[in-house]
Amino acid sequence: MSPPSLKTRERLSEVRYEIRGELARRARELEARGRSLVKLNIGNPGAFGFRAPEHLQQAIAGQIAHTDPYTHQQGLPAAREAIAEFHRRRGTPNASPERVFIGNGVSELIDLSLRALLNPGDEVLLPSPDYPLWSAATILNDGRPVYYRCAPENGFLPDPDEIEALVTPRIRAIVLINPNNPTGAAYPRALLERIVAIAARHRLLLMADEIYDGILYDEARFEPLAPLAGELPCLSFGGLSKVHRACGWRVGWAVLSGDPLASGDFHHAMDLLGALRLCANVPGQFAIEQALFGIDTIGALVAPGGRLHETRRALVECCDASEHLALVAPQGALYGFPAVVGAAARGFDDHAFALQLLEEEDVLVVPGSSFNVPYRNHFRVTLLPEAPLLREVFARIERVLERRAQAGGRDAAARDAAVA
Repeated sequence: MSPPSLKTRERLSEVRYEIRGELARRARELEARGRSLVKLNIGNPGAFGFRAPEHLQQAIAGQIAHTDPYTHQQGLPAAREAIAEFHRRRGTPNASPERVFIGNGVSELIDLSLRALLNPGDEVLLPSPDYPLWSAATILNDGRPVYYRCAPENGFLPDPDEIEALVTPRIRAIVLINPNNPTGAAYPRALLERIVAIAARHRLLLMADEIYDGILYDEARFEPLAPLAGELPCLSFGGLSKVHRACGWRVGWAVLSGDPLASGDFHHAMDLLGALRLCANVPGQFAIEQALFGIDTIGALVAPGGRLHETRRALVECCDASEHLALVAPQGALYGFPAVVGAAARGFDDHAFALQLLEEEDVLVVPGSSFNVPYRNHFRVTLLPEAPLLREVFARIERVLERRAQAGGRDAAARDAAVA
């Protein structure tokens, strides 16, 4: 007789993470059979030939003899001082090393911060679309995501009046992802000020995911949230993975700003949870000061002629040239979030499309509904490949969409004939 099945946590059934989910597993099966795929599902710079800057590598190498012991649960003192100073220069109020938490990537700190904040049944206001880790961490810490719309017709920016209409006594925090993943939207100052006012009126924690703060295109600007929040409790997240192309180092940080008296209990909770996991990866922390105050290596990549800028330009031009695609041009971050429109959009299902694209054209993308939106006609691609490869990818996408449009036209003609 076989042993009984090992039961898992029930709330996991509410969690999805298609970025590394079913489609990614199918991609691995195809690769095992010898297929060569273009995988645009993950914002992983190292997989596309990017390297962490040399001066950051040297900063770690020069301190490797000092990386064996555990460090303080909040991180190396010098690294926390560098992060605090960086935020002080931005105008973040009450930024001090004692209020900096270093984690194994921003992902770990998102989980720890929500665990420190939420009681069962508490709610968190999240953008739709969101980066799905935020939804997953809310659910797995016994909270409930409540989504505010960032509609494509509004440039993927939220409406503050709609945000405030969603506030109930159970809401504990407002999450902002700026620049946004998956849409590339960059939030203007006036919009952020209105959201801060909502948080102040309802005594909510502001949580600002700013991991893409240095990745901006053309005239777009990044507005940090903490200086606008003032004395209001605000948790600002950053790290080395995107701007500094060091995903595998797993170095992220969170800075708790605002009135220390108002967030004292939350600070202690974060410290306790950090102590329970002992400490974050130590070697990578030695690169933080150089990353924040050393040579700028992202500026040339996002400037006209730079690799990321040219790939973004390829994305915009490919979508503009297609009768099947519409795009809100990303202002920042590493992604595009095109919509399928017109004849190809009849009966369109984003997951079925992504699977068809993978099976027929060897391209892996992420269905838009994976980012907690109610519509199913978007998909996300990363801007990390070089521009010629992205143009080739969109030629393949165009072939699939053209086949879908033609099939839809034939189906419509058949239905019309049957009615006649």
